[in-house]
Amino acid sequence: MIPSREVCLRAVASRDARFDGEFFTAVATTGIYCRPSCPALTPRPENTDFYPTAAAAQDAGFRACRRCRPDTVPGSAAWDVRADTVARAMRLIGDGLVDREGVAGLAQRLGYSVRQLQRALAAELGATPLALARAQRAHTARVLLETTSMRLGEVAFAAGFGSVRSFNDAIRAAYDLTPGELRARLRRTSTPRTQLGAVELRLPFRRPFEPSNLFGHLVATAVPGVEEWRDGAYRRTLALPHGPGIVALEPRPDHIAATLWLTDPRDLTPAIGRCRRMLDLDADPVAVSEALEADPLLAPLVAAAPGRRVPRSPDGAELALRIVLGQQVSTAAARTQTGRLVQRLGEPVSDPAGGLTHLFPTAEAVAALAPGDIPGPAARANTLIGLARELAEGRLDLSESADRAEARELLGALRGIGPWSVELIAMRALGDPDAFPGGDLGIVRAARERGLTTGAELNTAAAGWRPWRSYATQYLWSLLDHPINRIPEAS
Repeated sequence: MIPSREVCLRAVASRDARFDGEFFTAVATTGIYCRPSCPALTPRPENTDFYPTAAAAQDAGFRACRRCRPDTVPGSAAWDVRADTVARAMRLIGDGLVDREGVAGLAQRLGYSVRQLQRALAAELGATPLALARAQRAHTARVLLETTSMRLGEVAFAAGFGSVRSFNDAIRAAYDLTPGELRARLRRTSTPRTQLGAVELRLPFRRPFEPSNLFGHLVATAVPGVEEWRDGAYRRTLALPHGPGIVALEPRPDHIAATLWLTDPRDLTPAIGRCRRMLDLDADPVAVSEALEADPLLAPLVAAAPGRRVPRSPDGAELALRIVLGQQVSTAAARTQTGRLVQRLGEPVSDPAGGLTHLFPTAEAVAALAPGDIPGPAARANTLIGLARELAEGRLDLSESADRAEARELLGALRGIGPWSVELIAMRALGDPDAFPGGDLGIVRAARERGLTTGAELNTAAAGWRPWRSYATQYLWSLLDHPINRIPEAS
């Protein structure tokens, strides 16, 4: 999974930040592991080894560097690109499933035995599912220690540890400090920023990062009551495992500033994971640019705004229902109709800092509707209810554990869901980097502006954009004079 030893050594010698998160450098003489871009003195090659995950380095007895903080880097881009079992497992671990259901629950969700799953992850990642979850818990605990005034015992259970003792052991193993020492050290350089039950933190990303289409799209399609743009931040409600939450996300030059209001602090890990997935923060923009710049049609667009991300969703079922509601109507009409559905069926929430009022309705709630309860064409109402039933009854999975190929097949078989909807759902709900809604009117219009006047010409050109057609779509849409391409002014 990781690059060759020679590539790793060159990346460390040049402090190449593009490899941060792709592998970790462990130094035998110090017992410390670092990110490749660590500014410390470059270690001698004979004292250096490389690991695919922070968990593997910790399992081998190394502790995190206090200077470069390797546990805070973006996750490997492979987990978004790949659709195999290991990638699906990593997405679920990132959502905190092991903390909630254990390794047995993870294996069951993926259709494997515990032994098969442990063997697969250990072979590729050098760590078991439990070790990966333990490393994630340690990082979550560090965030809580750094950003809140919670007592140490509360931090332990909020981060997913089963006992204070296991919490103490994990923090000492990861950082060579006790939780109390870690908090004291952090407070020498920062002040806890908790207010009104909020947790403030930074979400890192790989550069370059172009936020205009990402935040522009999320705000332009925002559902009233569920999403809003306020004070320079995109805000929305989240349905989390232990209760509702609210997040505010503000683009900054070198990170995303996130503020989370949680019903239960145990939901911090899944909330962070869902926000990262929604903003596509683990993408590899360099790999995308290198591929798309090879096409003369896209090269000027990529050069003008490198690092565009795909606007995704924290909930695949929500996104699919919204896309069906938005079929054959304008963006404004889709927002209005969806907002009415939210007011009728969504769970009310209290927003301490804005105007958010509801969670998006569950698939079960939508499935219970009659066609006459939904304004608009009867065919679309029947499609919406049919999709909701498939989701509610578990026959269709659009979560982070979904098999993308199987989900595409099931979606395509549903009456009223055509190729355009399937591709948009694959792109924004399933995180498929190679989805391509070629029949989208905006894409067709943009392609014509670039000299691709027929569908055949567009499809031929698109074949050369694989496996990054979802990102090519963002660049084509950028040619449109539409609010999805602009961040609103702060209000």
